[in-house]
Amino acid sequence: MENVQAIKQRFEIIGNDPKLNRAIEKAIQVAPTDISVLVTGESGVGKESIPKIVHSLSHRKHGKYIAVNCGAIPEGTIDSELFGHEKGSFTGATATREGYFEVADGGTIFLDEVGELPLTTQVRLLRVLENGEFIKVGSSQVQKTNVRIVAATNVNMVEAIEKGKFREDLYYRLSTVEIGLPPLRDRKEDIHLLFRKFAADFAHKYKMPPIKLDDQAVQYLLKYRWSGNIRQLRNAAEQISVLETNRDISLQTLVSYLPSEGSNLPSVINKKSESDFSTERDILYKVLFDMKSDLNDLKKLTLELMKNGAKVQDINPSLIQKVYGTSKENESEILFEEEPRISVIPTEEAIEEEYIDEDEEGNYIFADTVEEVDSLRLDQKEIELIKKALERNKGKRKAAADELGISERTLYRKIKQFDL
Repeated sequence: MENVQAIKQRFEIIGNDPKLNRAIEKAIQVAPTDISVLVTGESGVGKESIPKIVHSLSHRKHGKYIAVNCGAIPEGTIDSELFGHEKGSFTGATATREGYFEVADGGTIFLDEVGELPLTTQVRLLRVLENGEFIKVGSSQVQKTNVRIVAATNVNMVEAIEKGKFREDLYYRLSTVEIGLPPLRDRKEDIHLLFRKFAADFAHKYKMPPIKLDDQAVQYLLKYRWSGNIRQLRNAAEQISVLETNRDISLQTLVSYLPSEGSNLPSVINKKSESDFSTERDILYKVLFDMKSDLNDLKKLTLELMKNGAKVQDINPSLIQKVYGTSKENESEILFEEEPRISVIPTEEAIEEEYIDEDEEGNYIFADTVEEVDSLRLDQKEIELIKKALERNKGKRKAAADELGISERTLYRKIKQFDL
């Protein structure tokens, strides 16, 4: 059995991180068996190397090795690609076609991005794992295959199972042995080593001297998050090698080639989003809670309107913006220009009787039932306010409008509307 260092040299794997070494060790140990393997890790960490190691050290090394990117094949054709189809089984099936499981009989199939498989295909794959049987699309004949499956994914499989996007029984069949590869940000001692290797490779490829980072640039390289992992590091090394004429790379030059990243957080965040709902019932509950909150805000606005004598400029601006979703300069105008949805406003005595308390967030809590009270129509109150403002300002519309907190145009329209 080959050791870890020999495997690294053979497959050009760079790095001495303990987690990386452990992953290679597990691949070496499991290779001689026919156990299915699931490789996990973020995008760009080099998951494709593990299936190659497993295949090359197994008794199937002389058989075919086929790598399939499950996320790149359309859902409508994935079954045909994997299991084949019979002539005439669907539109465009002009001839019988062998699928990958038939072609790779006696070899190894690497299913990359296995978490993207449709549920119907997952059922077919589970049957292959359990008894080596599959049926071509459009056929009724059961066929046998002797294929070893190595799968890889950057999806959080536990969450995918909880959301019903991946079969739990298939997950346990695929992950008989699970090999996890660490992200590049957890392999800080390997980052500069990898960069120098890529720089040397591209110098040879493009026939130019290799680039070299100064001390500050090296420190930035080690602190950077590398959300795209090794793939992103390789791309950055290639860009700098091709575009920079000065082969001594400063911190400023390096930064110009890397996207700005605000923090050292992992690129894959497993925390559930608040807006991510698995059922329609959860969505309905959220809508109802939002409606209840909006109704509470409207009640609070009505109460403040009465307590301030309907004087617009005294109303809580933040509350108006929350209810109407508008800027402060338009708040007063909206209250006058839009027809109010509540046609009757109770007296202050009635409000005090209806109003009970405020909750922790400042929302008013009202009683469920309110006795009928004497009321005053909003338009009558509005006419009274306009008349008083005009009288106090001796008929000057601009001054009256400023006092009311509305535009002169709006006041003029109200005067015509109420025939004042």
